[in-house]
Amino acid sequence: MLLGTVAGAALQLQQPALWPAWAYSALGVFAVALAWWLWHSRRGGALLRRTLISCVAALAVLALTGLRASHFAAGALNPALEGRDILVAGVVAAMPQPIDAGLRLRLEVESASLAGAPVQLPALIDLGWYRGEWEEAPDLVQAQRLPEPLRAGERWQMTVRLKAPHGARNPHGFDYELWLWEQGVQATGYVRVGPRDVPPRRVDTTWRHPVEHARQGVRDAIFDTLAPDSTDAHRVRLAGVVAALVTGDQRAIDRADWDVFRATGVAHLMSISGLHITLFAWLAAAVVQALWRRSQRLCLALPAPSAALIGGVLLAALYALFSGWGVPAQRTVLMLTTVSLLRLGGLRWPWPQVWLLACAVVVVPDPWALQQPGFWLSFVAVAVLFATDFVANDAINKSAGGRFLSLLREQWVVTLALTPLGLLLFGQVSLVGLVANMLAIPWVTLVVTPLAFAGVVWAPLWQAAAWGVQALSAILQWLATWPWAQVAVPAAPLWAGVAGVAGGVLLAMRLPWQVRALGLPLLLPVLLWQDARPVPGRFELLAADVGQGTAVLVRTATHTLLYDAGPRYSRVSDAGARVLVPLLRALGERVDVLMLSHRDSDHTGGAFAVLAQQPQARLTGSIAGDPTLQALGPATPCLAGQRWHWDGVDFELLHPLPDTVGTGPQAQRSNALSCVLRVVDAHGTAALLAGDIEAAQEQALVARGAALQADVLLVPHHGSKTSSSAPFLDAVQPRTALVQAAYRSRFGHPAPEVLQRLRERGIAVVESPRCGAATWASAQPDRVGCERRDKMRYWQHPVP
Repeated sequence: MLLGTVAGAALQLQQPALWPAWAYSALGVFAVALAWWLWHSRRGGALLRRTLISCVAALAVLALTGLRASHFAAGALNPALEGRDILVAGVVAAMPQPIDAGLRLRLEVESASLAGAPVQLPALIDLGWYRGEWEEAPDLVQAQRLPEPLRAGERWQMTVRLKAPHGARNPHGFDYELWLWEQGVQATGYVRVGPRDVPPRRVDTTWRHPVEHARQGVRDAIFDTLAPDSTDAHRVRLAGVVAALVTGDQRAIDRADWDVFRATGVAHLMSISGLHITLFAWLAAAVVQALWRRSQRLCLALPAPSAALIGGVLLAALYALFSGWGVPAQRTVLMLTTVSLLRLGGLRWPWPQVWLLACAVVVVPDPWALQQPGFWLSFVAVAVLFATDFVANDAINKSAGGRFLSLLREQWVVTLALTPLGLLLFGQVSLVGLVANMLAIPWVTLVVTPLAFAGVVWAPLWQAAAWGVQALSAILQWLATWPWAQVAVPAAPLWAGVAGVAGGVLLAMRLPWQVRALGLPLLLPVLLWQDARPVPGRFELLAADVGQGTAVLVRTATHTLLYDAGPRYSRVSDAGARVLVPLLRALGERVDVLMLSHRDSDHTGGAFAVLAQQPQARLTGSIAGDPTLQALGPATPCLAGQRWHWDGVDFELLHPLPDTVGTGPQAQRSNALSCVLRVVDAHGTAALLAGDIEAAQEQALVARGAALQADVLLVPHHGSKTSSSAPFLDAVQPRTALVQAAYRSRFGHPAPEVLQRLRERGIAVVESPRCGAATWASAQPDRVGCERRDKMRYWQHPVP
């Protein structure tokens, strides 16, 4: 039954689209009827009945999950309301998150109106309140545009612009839309604070969301105590880690610190994880048991061990609630509750049944947890410890040395078994993780975290916690500088990851070494996996989904070129770190050339992150004259006439001409100097990457008879109306046009007139908001693979 429960949820998550609600209802009725028949009938053998029981559980959970998903999806934002100015009133449902350009907040909508008429909005929306757009406004106007201090539980009225949740869809990338679905958020947008908009105003303060209000107060107090000067970056970073340990606010941790924590394998310690909550439950249970035993009357009413179990779980639940009641915290509390109830009931189930019960208890209320790496890391780690019989043997060792060796073996077993799973989920593993965790786990859980929580009572203890963080950070930074501290491998398929985990478990089990050695071959697929590449004489394009910007990966049999590096989203976020670096790592790519077509930030924003991960890449492009981009290092200008040959594939630059670079009126116009690259395989199939050239440059290319014909065209300037002129399209004669632009682009890309010209010529248009990452191979020039379309799931946004 438990296996069927988990399998039913997993099966429902594979649906590309939801069935009608009546279909799920009919499936549920059928499951109930089958269960009734099994209960009253004794027909069939034991194996058949057990199989049918699993089927009943699977069908019931599939139907229940489908009905819940259908109900939630029915509350989605009406597409007709996207991009409209809507006056909303609602309560701040979570502590606002400061960002470099303002803040982000989650609003619980109470009412909404459009032009005075009431409209229906989703119950929960995520908003940004930005100030950068109005920095050039007069002082009085600008002062009104800056976000006012917001606190959880306050009721506000504001004008907002909304859109459906829409995230980038790239191979092996983060599923932003699933994350919002799990959070219950069905619309995102921003607060309108323009001169013609009704200014946001605080209506009143409510008693709703008191825990979030308290968390925000503690977080602000930590920053006020540890970093009173917000310009002191070092103090702010220390305060961010302490705040994350106390309140679960992971966004408070600086990105540079996250990089160190990930490189050393201790990122799980720097947020409210299952480890923290379990340790807290254990300490709370010990305190409750000690206090309970002091009263004879209480012990007669309820045995101290039972009271300790109940008290530990309840206090752990309160701790998880204060930490933000995140999905990992919810899973841990449910697991602890399940195991405690079994013990209170006097049940001694075999460990596989206990493990499956905990899985089922987590999956039934939150089936989408099966899509999260944290779920699998948590449950596989617990299963490995059970399977290796770690707890059963030598668990009661009273000597300190024995306990240390026991802890060391436990960490070794978990590290060995989870390394293949980590490679499958993240494509990288920390080779110093064992050493780092042996130091960090006791230090963070027994020293830093207790001090951080004690600071809620006596604020000076936060300073002691910060010193503890500082000492640990120094060690971790040293470990992160070790050669091969972190190893990345290409993302392997699921079967290779499962085989690798099995191999790790086999190596960790207490078996003869002759048997353990059988686990080594099982590790090889996940360690040595290589993504398929084009054959010599052919090439492939991968147009990454980076929003309003350009980034195209060109791969031949043994070489890789990256054409542009995507946009910069903010001062601390860009397409390089968020999209391209994980993508290149997952594909196992070694970039030979990074070509930046021109200076605009929507083409160069991710270049620093890409070059930091790919230092061997040779830099070329039209980036002269930009002092910021000069910091990237020596760059070769791209000029018409440059050619090279890779694996039977020809690369040729068609623009800009040498006499237009650095002189004349066009010297300062970045778009006009875009590198135009044509790639042709050994069979004559071609691709044209046109940067942001406009009609004048298109006309010049056509006039001088440049070799423009191509099977696939990267549409110039994201489909702007100033580009893709009719003579240019007639000269290129593409079968397919790729448009890289944001969903609901604020520039109106692609322009309707451009789309009309493309369709009049029978050219297939592939837009990144609808397609996600697009893949095209010269061996199959009529086919374009779309990440969003080919791997669609029902929680993902279908673009109207």
